[in-house]
Amino acid sequence: MPSRDLLHRFLFDKTDIRGEIVTMSDSYQQILANNSQLHPVVQALLGEFVAAASLLASSLKFDGIITLQARGDGPLPLIMAECTHQQTLRAIAQPESDADFDALEGEDLQKLVGKGMLAIIIEPEKGERYQGIVPLDSSSLAGCLQHYFDLSEQLPTRFWLSSDARTATGLMLQALPQQVASAEENAEQWNTSVLLADTVKEEELLQLDHQELIHRLFHEERVRLFDPVPLEFSCSCSRSRSANALISLGREDVEALIAEQDLITIDCKFCNQSYVFGAPDLDEIFGDRTSPLH
Repeated sequence: MPSRDLLHRFLFDKTDIRGEIVTMSDSYQQILANNSQLHPVVQALLGEFVAAASLLASSLKFDGIITLQARGDGPLPLIMAECTHQQTLRAIAQPESDADFDALEGEDLQKLVGKGMLAIIIEPEKGERYQGIVPLDSSSLAGCLQHYFDLSEQLPTRFWLSSDARTATGLMLQALPQQVASAEENAEQWNTSVLLADTVKEEELLQLDHQELIHRLFHEERVRLFDPVPLEFSCSCSRSRSANALISLGREDVEALIAEQDLITIDCKFCNQSYVFGAPDLDEIFGDRTSPLH
């Protein structure tokens, strides 16, 4: 039985190479429930985005959010996943209404998203926002992420991602800056570890417990597995955040909208929660302010 909604970190002893493995079930099912009526190929890609975002967020050294987002001109112009440093996740896919996904073979990222870019956005609770962008130059999300780390972080990093209707999972290996072993020893261990990880089968990623899978892949290596970190779905939307969006419009524009349609409804695309505002709410939102807050 696979590990459920858990992330494990691991190290190859006496080397500068680390790894992570994640499996999501209940949290992934909640994300799919909030993205109803997605075609199976879009669901599968969304699962890979969620798994990858979790793997990326586990390396955050501060409180914040990491977002993995692809935009393009294809039948799936937007797909994104967010994960916090506390391993809470949310995600969304927005396909074109008339897209014919049956005509696409497999889960080719370029065919689904089209010509576009992959962005990794890091938003610390304190500090400046960072965004790294690479072109969608691979047919897989794992390939695009490898390219991103080669260019932006200059840390050799590899991903193995998979998902089905029930589970989303991912494995990551990363070479760290030299501290413990020599460059030659690290290079040898890295090549060996990647070759071993390349033997993993999709059904193994989806079905095996983390400890069992790590043993299956690296039983001849000295691997230290750390305690698991739980994951869960959580949306950061709130009524106060929606009110702030209205404040940014300014009271005059908001009053004009309410005069036209009586109520303003703000829908969260991540969790389908709706926040409704009417004329009686304006004094509470704006107080004596007559201009937008910046």
